[in-house]
Amino acid sequence: MSRTFLYARVSTSDQTADNQIQEVKAQGFEVAPYRIVTETISGSIPSGERKEFTSLMTKMEPGDVLLVTKLDRLGRNAMDVRATVENLAAKGIKVHCLALGGVDLTSPAGKMTMGVIAAVAEFERDLLIERTNAGLSRARLEGKKLGRPNAASAARVQECKAAGSSQSSTAGQLGISLSTVKRLWNKAG
Repeated sequence: MSRTFLYARVSTSDQTADNQIQEVKAQGFEVAPYRIVTETISGSIPSGERKEFTSLMTKMEPGDVLLVTKLDRLGRNAMDVRATVENLAAKGIKVHCLALGGVDLTSPAGKMTMGVIAAVAEFERDLLIERTNAGLSRARLEGKKLGRPNAASAARVQECKAAGSSQSSTAGQLGISLSTVKRLWNKAG
């Protein structure tokens, strides 16, 4: 007999998974409270490295159904989401995504949907890299210095200290943050 589980993930502790739970109920799914797994962790962390998700995987059996409200609840990286769905499919577990019309991602139609989503995600990633590289090249041609600005040297901070400047005035004089001045204040010049 198949059982239905819900994986509801939020990224930060000031968020709640209540909306995801309500959405599943509104779609007519009955999920026993002890089969609802909530987790507060970034979607950028691979599913295999998430404590609650990993624990959920040990409880699920072939024929079970895993519900998610949106694909990004499984992960933000299309490749990780795809690997997670394939891993679940290999264990005989169906994955239903409500945002995609409740399609079973392990079915032929679901696999096609996953392929399209992965292709679009890869295309967007490639475009972003292309735009970033073009912008960096343009900036170099314009003679702009790239990367983090150099922090003040400990020697310059020590000069200000020896001259009797306060930490605050040293930060203003050198155009650096007070925390940088404090870090360098007692270092040997």
